[in-house]
Amino acid sequence: MAEDALPQDEQPTLRLVPMPADTNAAGDIFGGWIMAQVDIAGSIVAGRRAKGRIVTVAVNSFYFKKPVFVSDVVSFYAKIIKTGATSITVDVKVYAERGWRSPDPGERVLVTDATLTYVAIDENRRKRSLPPN
Repeated sequence: MAEDALPQDEQPTLRLVPMPADTNAAGDIFGGWIMAQVDIAGSIVAGRRAKGRIVTVAVNSFYFKKPVFVSDVVSFYAKIIKTGATSITVDVKVYAERGWRSPDPGERVLVTDATLTYVAIDENRRKRSLPPN
């Protein structure tokens, strides 16, 4: 699969359109906004696997490959790549479908690739074992 090709057999975990309030001083979407959405997308799949509460314990890698613009449709594809006794590592790929403000509306590009680790916790915020899959 080409790097910019959308995953064909998956539905996005999260899909959003960034707004002008989400931009940095240069007018591009602020990297912190993207990071927050990546964490949300990753936590959705991690929480489902943990069947309960989880916390983010590490951002293992985070690569901004291309900018995101106001009016892009941004899709976050999250999948579990590894589990441990209490931890879940998730890969999140972020694609932008260029919006009407782009020089090439409709173009789809990989804009961010990240890996995060979550840990399952109990009601007392202590680590707990993952339930059987």
